[in-house]
Amino acid sequence: MLRYGTPSEVLALEEVATAEPGSGEVRIRVSSITLNFNDLDAMHGRYQTIPLVPPYTPGMEVLGWVEACGPGAEAWMGRRVVAIPTGAQGGYAEAVIASTTMMFEMPTDVPEPEAAAIYMPFHLAWLGLHERGRLQAGETLLVHAGAGGIGSAAVQLGALAGARVIATAGSAQKLALCQALGAEVVIDYRNADFVDAVLDATDGRGVDVAFDTIGGAVTRSTFTCMAFNGRHLMVGFSAGIEAEDTGIVPRPIVFGNLSLCGVCLAYVDDPRQAKQARNGYNFPSHADGEEIHARLLDLVHQGKVRPLVGLELPFASLPAGLEALQRRETVGRVVVRLSDGAKGVAVHRLI
Repeated sequence: MLRYGTPSEVLALEEVATAEPGSGEVRIRVSSITLNFNDLDAMHGRYQTIPLVPPYTPGMEVLGWVEACGPGAEAWMGRRVVAIPTGAQGGYAEAVIASTTMMFEMPTDVPEPEAAAIYMPFHLAWLGLHERGRLQAGETLLVHAGAGGIGSAAVQLGALAGARVIATAGSAQKLALCQALGAEVVIDYRNADFVDAVLDATDGRGVDVAFDTIGGAVTRSTFTCMAFNGRHLMVGFSAGIEAEDTGIVPRPIVFGNLSLCGVCLAYVDDPRQAKQARNGYNFPSHADGEEIHARLLDLVHQGKVRPLVGLELPFASLPAGLEALQRRETVGRVVVRLSDGAKGVAVHRLI
């Protein structure tokens, strides 16, 4: 049956043929899979960035070892890597194909499951805060969903940059976690109006930078608690994916004297060539990503930031992990571990 739906209803464990990597690609023997909200949106048929039609294998972030290389990728053979698979799908599997453009080496001294929890949240938070938001020491940063996978990275990097961090979260446990990660002010968005709380905490001035992974009504409300010359970072739509199609009303942006900054994590070999497609996309180069990755690993090794894993599950429990993520029951990242020495290629496919 071809259908979208909740993970436990539409995911089925199957065995498929092993794929071969093409030019500039590798095949990765997966050791850990990290779950993402984009995976959930795709399963429900509402992810417009990369529309996927069942049957297909979801999964857009993996950790593993390169076991085969296509032409031009031979130098990656045998290396431990983190990667976004080709087409941002196929990751819920024992072996996946990935382009070297969206892949980075992960040193063996970073243990699992933490090694699987670094790539997307920390690269995305760095890109947003430092490249797009130009966050400065002494500024005030608002991080929505500060106890989540990406939010927890943004809280840590913001505090490390010398910003005063305000974080929102939905439970006492999550608020305490945000404080432990470096947030000075925490707001329970379930029991308080976060706009009022932000304005109280900033003496009515508002925040210089907002790191917004939520979308929808949260985005619109955040416009009203931005400071003059504030930078609102649109990082995702975890609770308001419909906002991708409805557009943004310009009045609060104009009257607020604020900048609206889009943030999308993708790397390309040559940004100039990518621009020739005339699709309006602007992405950093893989060389830029290598520099960011090296900085982040240095911070991890120094203990200045830590990847946060809130739930670790076996491969068979992957659908349950997705549903826990969907219910907002998790903190940090949800990592699915595969057994060592697996034979063949088993996948969780949308059927």
